[in-house]
Amino acid sequence: MRVGPSSTDSARRKNMLENIKKDLYGLSDPEKAEFFPRFFKTLPGGYAEGDVFIGVTVPNIRAVTRKYADLPLPQVKRLLRSGIHEHRLTALLILVDRFRRSGEPERERIVAFYLDNLSRVNNWDLVDLSADKILGDFLLDKDRSILYTLCRSDHLWSQRVSIMSTFFFIRHGQFDDTFRIAEQLLSHKHDLIHKAAGWMLREVGKRDKKAEVSFLKKHYRTMPRTMLRYAIEKFGPEERKRYLKGLV
Repeated sequence: MRVGPSSTDSARRKNMLENIKKDLYGLSDPEKAEFFPRFFKTLPGGYAEGDVFIGVTVPNIRAVTRKYADLPLPQVKRLLRSGIHEHRLTALLILVDRFRRSGEPERERIVAFYLDNLSRVNNWDLVDLSADKILGDFLLDKDRSILYTLCRSDHLWSQRVSIMSTFFFIRHGQFDDTFRIAEQLLSHKHDLIHKAAGWMLREVGKRDKKAEVSFLKKHYRTMPRTMLRYAIEKFGPEERKRYLKGLV
């Protein structure tokens, strides 16, 4: 008796999650597995305390993602709930790819899923590889109040999502939300937020330096030093010195 397509597909999907994990372990690099925990600050007191890495690079994770692009959302959720960093990144990259290929109803579902599971987007690379490509893209022509809610939260990674999501707006010549959120983050205590906000200000400046300079003139004397250094990284040496010395 010939097995129908639906039965075959069901069996394949049932094993998909375990096959993803096997493929990732097969691509693990012991040297990377030793290096990544230090790089991503997983030791006690670090911003990613307790995170576990198996040593798979992003290009290899992307290769696995392409192979399992149709992983059902319930299994994506299980992967995102894993304590292994590369599992969570694979889940997020699957979401990014699916969002890009989907129509509006499915995009709404993916965004809701992303926000419901934001506690698992819990390291800077996980945020930076997903926030603008899912939430930023979705909000381009919609109300953006959710970004301000995330910015006002006490969750570090949600705050980073709020500013990093504006990268998509920046690419479309829209800078107001970047400036408003960066302004709200001026008194933030964590350098991961300073770096993200400074990076986004720099991206604005690459497209419209006058707009970035206008923002900086209002705030550069009080913004965190790291944020300022990131924001002016593409300025000329003498101009950078003037900002750092408070002479602009």
